[in-house]
Amino acid sequence: MNTTTILGGFLQFDVRQGEPAANLDAVATGLARLAPRPPSLVVLPELWASGFDYANLAAHGEQTPRLLGALENLATRYGVLLAGSLVERAGDHFHNTLFVSGPQGVCGSHRKQRLFAPMAEPLYFSPGEAPAPIPTPLGPVAALVCYDLRFPELAAGQTARGAELLVISGQWPLSRIDHFRTLTAARAIENQIFTVACNRSGATGDTIFGGGSLIVAPDGEILHQAGTEAEQAMTAMELARQRTIRGRFCTVGRTPYSRHDRDKITDVAELAGTVAVNRGLGRTTVFTNGCFDILHAGHVTYLEAARRLGDCLVVGLNSDRSIRAIKGPDRPVNNETDRARVLAALGCVDHVVLFDDDTPLTLISALLPDVLVKGADWDENDIVGGREVKAAGGRVVTIPLVAERSTTAVIARIRGNKPSSSE
Repeated sequence: MNTTTILGGFLQFDVRQGEPAANLDAVATGLARLAPRPPSLVVLPELWASGFDYANLAAHGEQTPRLLGALENLATRYGVLLAGSLVERAGDHFHNTLFVSGPQGVCGSHRKQRLFAPMAEPLYFSPGEAPAPIPTPLGPVAALVCYDLRFPELAAGQTARGAELLVISGQWPLSRIDHFRTLTAARAIENQIFTVACNRSGATGDTIFGGGSLIVAPDGEILHQAGTEAEQAMTAMELARQRTIRGRFCTVGRTPYSRHDRDKITDVAELAGTVAVNRGLGRTTVFTNGCFDILHAGHVTYLEAARRLGDCLVVGLNSDRSIRAIKGPDRPVNNETDRARVLAALGCVDHVVLFDDDTPLTLISALLPDVLVKGADWDENDIVGGREVKAAGGRVVTIPLVAERSTTAVIARIRGNKPSSSE
């Protein structure tokens, strides 16, 4: 942070579903009562302008630029930063996005990463990718939106990149308000970071929201906690305290790599058990296959895209024998042990399994993944295992390939280069 003390606050109020004008008035009224002064950051509830008004999502998305302009005006009036989530439209997709706004406009944003299925969010919103701290005049700020709070790696990843303040914008129900309080304190403690969490009060339909917004110190001390009704509050946060706490021992300073990627290489029997566990936990297993002989940018781009389609990516890897049967006696360039080891080191790959048949049909039939992926150069009706996967309730997805990137092209370039006299 660029100052020694900042003021952290929240505006807890009843978000009136589908009424952005009324909700904006509530923000203006709350700020007038709070009367924040710089340097301050004030957090608003999740979807503070609209609530989960799915029927009018497109209209709310169109209103977001105007609402951000209104926040900029309020931020200018008080000389503060304001943080809260709004509906963001990006092409044909919608995101539940937390924006940090100041006198100079929007500092940055965080798209909600984990969508809450019981609220039907995955049907209407797309998740965000690659969360990073938001740069602000007060320094880098980490952000979470509601359900994100349950996933500690989201806050940890942003804190490890330099964030020194965590803001949380939520609509957390009264029935689970103890979880909201406990998890907020946990995120503050494990990241040794000042945390401001704003929750909604009031009700929509049968759902009662819990309020309970709170400000937590890096050692877990609750500096302020709201009740269940509309409330606004602000607390001084001494950043020297954060440095002192981290100076004793720093839980965010070291990130040793303790896993062995070679353990991702498995066999069919073990993998079938893993897929069953995934299914029991509601995790989506994605499967793709290939030779992956000389790994290149096209491969990794494809595998990253495949991994984003679910929670676990299994790569079926052709054995040396099966590659020779398909591509001839000069292939593969790299043997199956080396190819498996390199694939296993990719962060987007969760499991690697070798198969010796000319096609992966037997392997796919044994695993029956939720999503079967191949390159867009394949017609869906010709994809091996597609019929079996769809019959089991799964789906088949094709992914565009990266142009002019292939193992064959790499080999051709290598063979076309004549060694110089110095080689």
